[in-house]
Amino acid sequence: MSLVASVDEAPGILPAGVNPGHDLADRIYVAGRWQTGTGALIESVDPSNGRVFATLHGATVDDVDTAVREGLNAATTSGWATMLPHERALVLHRIGAAIDENRDRIAALQTLDTGKTLAETRALAGSAANTFRYMAAALETMDEALTTPRGPWMTFSTHSAMGVIGAITPWNSPIASDAQKIAPALAAGNAVVSKPPVWAPWVTLLLARLCEDAGLPKGLLSVLPGPGRTVGEALVRHPEVAKVSFTGGTSTGRHLAHVAAEKLMPITLELGGKSPTIVFDDADVEKALQGVLYGIFSSSGQSCIAGSRIFVQRNIFEQFTSDLIARAGRLRLGPGTGPTTDVAPMIARAHRDSVAAMVDAAVAEGAQVLCGGAVPTDPALSGGHYYPPTVLAGVDNAATICQEEVFGPVAVILPFDDEADVIAQANDTVFGLACGIWTEDYRRAMRIGEAIDAGTVWVNTYKQFSISTPFTGLRESGLGTEKGRDAIRQYSDQKSFYLDRSDTPMSWGCPR
Repeated sequence: MSLVASVDEAPGILPAGVNPGHDLADRIYVAGRWQTGTGALIESVDPSNGRVFATLHGATVDDVDTAVREGLNAATTSGWATMLPHERALVLHRIGAAIDENRDRIAALQTLDTGKTLAETRALAGSAANTFRYMAAALETMDEALTTPRGPWMTFSTHSAMGVIGAITPWNSPIASDAQKIAPALAAGNAVVSKPPVWAPWVTLLLARLCEDAGLPKGLLSVLPGPGRTVGEALVRHPEVAKVSFTGGTSTGRHLAHVAAEKLMPITLELGGKSPTIVFDDADVEKALQGVLYGIFSSSGQSCIAGSRIFVQRNIFEQFTSDLIARAGRLRLGPGTGPTTDVAPMIARAHRDSVAAMVDAAVAEGAQVLCGGAVPTDPALSGGHYYPPTVLAGVDNAATICQEEVFGPVAVILPFDDEADVIAQANDTVFGLACGIWTEDYRRAMRIGEAIDAGTVWVNTYKQFSISTPFTGLRESGLGTEKGRDAIRQYSDQKSFYLDRSDTPMSWGCPR
């Protein structure tokens, strides 16, 4: 079947409305060329029914080397690295517009590839478009500044491209994660080699085609699907890769940090979480119930910032738990294309089974299942990778289920007595990614938010994002910062200048 993005033939792109079973062009994108990969075969599975809907031969270590070397050359010979900021910004604006124009196509493809609801994938596409536009605007208005003189000099700094950036993205939100790395890296004048996830490579390939159509010089972007242990490893270790930005699991992130340290290469790591969401007795209960449900069960719980530890003040614990369970039980499981679906299938059967195994282990450790807790038996769901919204209780914060990231629709609800108690429990984790606080007392909210180790704190809301607001993780949740106006600087080299303004030689040594 022909795969097109516009009037031109475009390999690697799924047409709108395609049904599972149709063939996709078997192409990867290497330094501006669409070509058949020679790496391992990737089978793309529709999570709603478990059927293979496409196959793709992935990249190899040799493809990584080609993409890096030719990307570095393209950044120089195309003039991209030295192009005036407003000229690069024009291309970024066009990429953002292309994403918007193809939002429905992107959403349909991502839902097919990841199982997410169409409402979520449309929102992710919109987020990606906004990211390119924001980085374009930031680039045009990012002025350098003279520094305060401390002697007879004029002093200032400049920023320049680093060279080639490696971008390793996760399967749970491909298009948005792609944009958060690729847009600022391109804005800074770099070439980018992207390694999308094996479980969901297609949207990143579509993004490459849209970048082409928007006029991005050939060679500046490569998209190399393949296993992390080979393609990802080769990308991070390549001597001419100047920086890597990785989003994924903490154990992999720790390994990549070791590799980066050996190279003395900067790295940004956005890793796992076990985020607390805290409900005080003065909270707006309706807002808190809906926010807590959304915080853990949207995206089928497959989110690093999922509010998976629910702390509720003891004097409202019983009633809040009862209301939460009633609402969780009404959430509708179904395919991402279903107009009434609340909780879509998980990305892969193996991942679903690992989530189920963690729940079973928690029960063996003493946890009580308040809702969910078992793979659904409904024949309509039997072929897909479904797991129901699950709430556990009856264990304390030291339990394994409270300490390890599940990455699925599973929460533990725990009582707390006062501010000191909940701060201690919330901080009793190796992670520090996010936190939610539900209270009508904003003085209390600020006290708790400042005391809890988390890169993002939401008050009376949850899982809301803005590209203009920096995103970072503490502890084992990551290193470095994404998003925000300074994101472009994260992909730039800084150089300082001293211009002497005096008329006399330096007073040193034995002058004539």
